[in-house]
Amino acid sequence: MSDPEPHLHLLATARGLSASLHDALAHLGPVPIDPPTHAHVADRLALEVVNQQLSTRAAAAIWARVEDAARLRNGVPRDLFVEAHAETLRGCGLSGAKVRAVQAIRAADEAGLFGPTLATLPHPERAAILRSIKGVGQWTADMIGIFHYHDPDIWPAGDVAAVGSLRRLTGCTDTQAFTQPFAPYRSHLARAMWRVRDLVPAPTLVA
Repeated sequence: MSDPEPHLHLLATARGLSASLHDALAHLGPVPIDPPTHAHVADRLALEVVNQQLSTRAAAAIWARVEDAARLRNGVPRDLFVEAHAETLRGCGLSGAKVRAVQAIRAADEAGLFGPTLATLPHPERAAILRSIKGVGQWTADMIGIFHYHDPDIWPAGDVAAVGSLRRLTGCTDTQAFTQPFAPYRSHLARAMWRVRDLVPAPTLVA
């Protein structure tokens, strides 16, 4: 789905800040927003933990191995997020810290942390709750806000790809300050910067 209003706001804001950013946004057009890939936030959260500090390709390969291991047991990935399957997850490529993190996510889910109220909270409050889970940091909380809850106004200052694209286009050093005028559509700006990265591939890692 695509709403033209955020794109028009980004264009109007960029026009007064950076010609190169404005031109890039105009060339891209509105970036479509796909529906959430997972019905349950805990499942998306586990995926984002796997993605931490890895290239997109490496993270996808590891997650595919987790899915394959779960299918061999006639289950789904969350079935492996228990101590009995810790070595299976390590064999798929998860570090010890990430194994403990996905186990903590499953425990938080079973404790009812991911109830419907979570979707109604402002991003800073929701992020604080998510960060209370061992192994979940601000970057992961930002990804959940953008991709699962479709919060329109998150600038992921810890994401190397989005930050790098914006810096290359504008020369700014403090992207958090630079992006303030783009509120309330900073998530849309981040999506555009990821698309810029995809169109001009560069070796980057997510934070």
